[in-house]
This record gives sequence, structure tokens and C-alpha cells, in this order.
Amino acid sequence: MSRYFREISVATALGIVLVALAIFAPAFYQPQPLLTLITSQVAPTLVVACGMALVIITRQIDISVGSAFAICGVCGGLLLNHGYPIALALPASILIGAILGAFNGALVAGLGLPSIVVTLATMVTWREALRWLREGVYVNIGAAGQWFGLSQRTGQWTIIAVALVIMLLLAVAMRYLAAGRFIYAVGTDAEAARLAGIRPRLVTFLTFVFIGALTGLAAMMAAVQSPQVDPTAGGGLELRTIAAVVVGGVSISGGRGNLWGVLAGLLLLSSINPALTYLGVSAFWEKAIQGAIILLAVVADGLKSRKQSR
Repeated sequence: MSRYFREISVATALGIVLVALAIFAPAFYQPQPLLTLITSQVAPTLVVACGMALVIITRQIDISVGSAFAICGVCGGLLLNHGYPIALALPASILIGAILGAFNGALVAGLGLPSIVVTLATMVTWREALRWLREGVYVNIGAAGQWFGLSQRTGQWTIIAVALVIMLLLAVAMRYLAAGRFIYAVGTDAEAARLAGIRPRLVTFLTFVFIGALTGLAAMMAAVQSPQVDPTAGGGLELRTIAAVVVGGVSISGGRGNLWGVLAGLLLLSSINPALTYLGVSAFWEKAIQGAIILLAVVADGLKSRKQSR
């Protein structure tokens, strides 16, 4: 039970929020607004957060995902705008994301540079390059590209299903496959992992490639929900995903955490804004509440690490 204390605590807090909304603001549970919230905010963010969890477990970080998200969305949107089918635009967006992730991974794993510095630099570079190229002009994808060519309701459920399937597959892989154990091993002690026959640099590199690919997928999941792609999309995505991962129980020092906690953390943080809106509380409190939750999670993680080191 103590092993999953953080995850249980987050799930309990989420349950309390949902019960409070059911009692004091039942309008929150109207099907269409709730489905729209999950589709537009939670599902794409969950996909990126799964990749962020893997990166943080390896004791790295990637704060360039917001910029990569915008680039992948615009590139996929341009393909749709030029008449290419979604069957081509979607894998192209994933490939572009993987290439951007590989660039980060090559600098971090290949040259041994700090991931915080590398991804900060690429975050600014890619965002400003996109701003210079597009000058804020939206990309029209047309009706044919919306919702993956499906109806809105079917497209919404498809996006939710894709996010949940990815999280489920990764959760199983992290627990039962050798590749998942390699990630935990590298995050716990890279040198010990190397002595055990694992290649820490390769694991780190592939983890960055993977989060890039997931970011490309999430970008298209968001892009197809509107007839136009916003070149400034993805702003603050890095903070939302890192917050969800840390609140969900993934140790910021690496080597520990699971994706079930990430889902609970994301749902908890995502429910704050609509909860305040439906309860008639000023939305200015959202960031303060989120910050307090994140701070509590970090303090709890630090205390646990300190206790284990004794």
C-alpha cells in the first residue's frame, strides 16, 4: 500500500473533487461539455504526458514538447491543406515529432549535455522559427481533415480511445517488458545499468525519440478538432505534462513512477478550472491551486527520497 501511496492520494483527491461537483455543480456532468473537455484537453495531453513520464523516469526532462507540438500540427495541417489524406498526414506528423525528439536525444545522450539546457534551447528555437515562417497565419485543413474523416461524435470517442490505449499499452510494457525495466534501471542508476549490460545512452536517446513521436500524434489529435490549425498551439503544454507526471507519482529524480498515477494526476489538474467555473469561484485561483498541488507532490517526493536514503 505504501508503494502506491502517492497514486492513491491523487485518486482520492480526484474523487473528492468529482463528488463535490456532482453535489454542488451537477451541470458539469452534461455529456457534450464533458466529452469536449476530455477530447480537446485531456486526451492529447495524456499522450504527451505518457512520453514525459518515460523521460523523467530516465532522470531527464523535455520542455520542448510544446514547440514540437505546434510544428507537428502545422506540418500535418499543411499536408491536409494541400489535399493529402489523413492517412499520410498523421504518420508524417509522428515522424516529424520523432525527428525533433531524435535531435534532442542526440545532444543529450550522444554529447552528454544537460537535457534541461538542450530542450530549453530547442523550445525557443523551434517556436520562434515557426513564428517567423507562419507569421501567426492559421492553416486551413478543411472539413475533410476534421475528426480523421469521421463524424464529430465518433471522432471524439476515437481520440479518447487512442489516448487510453496508448497509456494502457505503455503501462503494460513498463511493467512486463524488458524495455520498460531498462528505463527504470537507467533512471535509478545509469552506471549500474551499464554494468548489467544495458546501454544507458541508447535508452535515453530512444526515450526522446519516443516522446517526440507521441507529441506528433497528440498534435494531430488536437489539430483535427478544428478546421484551422493554430501555429501557436502547444503553449504551456510542457508545464501541464510535467505537472501531471510529478503529481501522479513519478519521481523527479528518476527511477520510479507509473502511468496510472499520471492519468490520475492529469485528471485532477484538468478538473480544477471547470470545477472553479461551475462553482462560481474566480478562475484566477486555478494556477494557485495547481501550484500548491505540485508543490505538495514535490515535497512529498523529496521527503520520501530522503527517508529512503537514510
